[in-house]
Amino acid sequence: MNSTCTLDSVKTKSEYLNDVINIAMAKNPNEPEFLQAVKEVLSSLEPVILKHEAEYKELALLERVIEPERIITFRVPWIDDNGKARVNRGFRVQFNGTLGPYKGGLRFHPTVNQSIMKFLGFEQIFKNALTGLPIGGGKGGSDFDPKGKSDNEIMRFCQSFMTELQKHIGQDVDVPAGDIGVGAREIGFLFGQYRRIKNNYEAGVLTGKGLDYGGSLARKEATGYGLIYFMREMLKANGLELKGKTVIISGSGNVAIYACEKALSYGANVVAMSDSNGCVYDKDGIKLDIVKEIKEVKRGRIKEYLEKVPSAKYMENNGEVPAVYTIKADVVLPCATQNDINLSSAKILVENGAKAVGEGANMPCTNDAVEYFLKNKVLVAPGKAANAGGVATSALEMCQNSMRYFWSFDEVDKKLDGIMTNIFAQTKKAAEEYGYGNNYVAGANIAAFRKIAKAMKSQGLI
Repeated sequence: MNSTCTLDSVKTKSEYLNDVINIAMAKNPNEPEFLQAVKEVLSSLEPVILKHEAEYKELALLERVIEPERIITFRVPWIDDNGKARVNRGFRVQFNGTLGPYKGGLRFHPTVNQSIMKFLGFEQIFKNALTGLPIGGGKGGSDFDPKGKSDNEIMRFCQSFMTELQKHIGQDVDVPAGDIGVGAREIGFLFGQYRRIKNNYEAGVLTGKGLDYGGSLARKEATGYGLIYFMREMLKANGLELKGKTVIISGSGNVAIYACEKALSYGANVVAMSDSNGCVYDKDGIKLDIVKEIKEVKRGRIKEYLEKVPSAKYMENNGEVPAVYTIKADVVLPCATQNDINLSSAKILVENGAKAVGEGANMPCTNDAVEYFLKNKVLVAPGKAANAGGVATSALEMCQNSMRYFWSFDEVDKKLDGIMTNIFAQTKKAAEEYGYGNNYVAGANIAAFRKIAKAMKSQGLI
């Protein structure tokens, strides 16, 4: 993570909104990622709050939206291959179940802490609301690092993690999925331990499962494909298209790979992909089959691309601006992690002629970077809308598990395309209705919040 937003108070015309933001800052002083997400969402809601200020204040609606329904923290002991006892910390944030069972991924990464879990869970509330599907918002994970671990070590960790987590989840309660560090292998180990403990086959308790035991076709591709479906609609609404555009993608994991695949299918020229060490630049266009082999088969580093394509260039990260953001491009797709694009990166991208940014990761742009893009007429597809394809297809997986029936790849992909098209339509309508023009960051927040607020009012003070 290169930078976080400043933690200065946000000032709006709504006294109630200002009070709630200040309350959040006072109650969560050591949680910069969470506060960044809260301020980004709440400040864009100003016109909605002003319209309903007295009502929302009486119901303490904003105070309830920013406070998780519960946070579960637990220790995860496990044994490494040398027989040494290890201990990590596990989390599950069940943030808001107003619209349905808590739904959100599990992240295994050494940076995981309560602030990051709360930020991700908070974003998930709004993302899930935009899908139009009956799912609430949650998130979880651990500071365990799967890199460099054997399959047996990962299995032992996952079994220990699930031994505690299983007390708090269920297909009608809370349905985790994968995220950074949690792929098909980890989901398999987690599901196996859940089944072992519960002694039943509750397929809908986890999503992102293998196709052999209840997973959905197109789930692997969903977040990346969904990002491009949203970008297609956003560009079209502004007289642009992906065909012929130069694209750079940060990351080379699942989201990045399938965003690249779908962008190529629309005629875009993807020239760069990256990992935490640096990026590869291939002016003739990224050869995706090589990236898939490196990342999905060998679990290697992106630098290995040069072994197959010696004409490509490797650029190592050096300083606060990741190398990939120094490459000239029309469309920028940050698909790695939070706060990957700071203000310095944003200035370089604008100077290099970027026309659109699509957030494939969760909150990959700092607040000041987003403001700079919008100020300079760069279209921004916010993560809570643009990367909702993954959780939307997870919900479709839950549907199929409930029916004990499976749709074809094309059927799931068509439903995903329809969901993402509808998310953009909601986002665009809300932005225009409240005077934000083509500020789709504000539009997504408003569209999601209105749905959540209406449901919370209906269900009483809980």
